Amino acid sequence: MTIDIRRLSDRLPQEIAGLEREARREGYRHVARLIDEWSIGDNRFEHYGERLLGAYVDEVLAGIGGMTVDSAISGALRMRRFYIRPAMRRRGIGRMLAMALLDHACSCCTVVTVHAGNDGAARFWESLGFQPHGGDGHTHVLALQQHSNDPAASDLRQCVTPRSP
Repeated sequence: MTIDIRRLSDRLPQEIAGLEREARREGYRHVARLIDEWSIGDNRFEHYGERLLGAYVDEVLAGIGGMTVDSAISGALRMRRFYIRPAMRRRGIGRMLAMALLDHACSCCTVVTVHAGNDGAARFWESLGFQPHGGDGHTHVLALQQHSNDPAASDLRQCVTPRSP
């Protein structure tokens, strides 16, 4: 199994329609919101620090995750639209995707927030070092230990040390 994390910037991949169908079957609407917001131009992950990534397994889109400016906390970024196909879960794909986003965050912010939609998601984010913290539309926060624009200094191990699940 080859996992490839790719930045999505010009357009959403065609395969996102299948991802959205799977999410909807599970009762999640956040992938549909991503598609809707992208299509009307409301959110294209273009502001400073923002990023949208796709996780591909053997060239098949297995998941997606993004990071946007958190409007409630100055200088913070927020994990958004994070979803891994059910058949691809528990293989480290979500962790790899989240870590790629957090690695990027180390160079441009000191705090990352997330709204965990359920207990399983809360456990996932907590395994990455996020701490429960309700308020301002999020359930968890992660304080990054380092803030630098120097690419040589943005080693994720210095920025955040995830805990084992």
